[in-house]
Amino acid sequence: MTELPRYEYVKLADAIAADIASGKLPQGAALPGERAMTDLYRVSIGTVRRAVVELRKRGLVATLPAKGTYVIGMPEAAGDAPEGSEPNA
Repeated sequence: MTELPRYEYVKLADAIAADIASGKLPQGAALPGERAMTDLYRVSIGTVRRAVVELRKRGLVATLPAKGTYVIGMPEAAGDAPEGSEPNA
């Protein structure tokens, strides 16, 4: 079965999530402004806005009005232990 194409905003959210996971955007780092991201990623402002909403849903960023959008979390890798459990020693 062929894979369905992903929306541009999901691709952008995945790219930013990968930057967060790699440490390129560490916790506490500010994301570039919306206009800067339109130039950086060559997408529309609507795509940027939807990607930021997606990242907020994933718990990776928080937006402070008139301040910006900041990294607050790390993406969960598949197979990670559930929250509150201790790794096997």
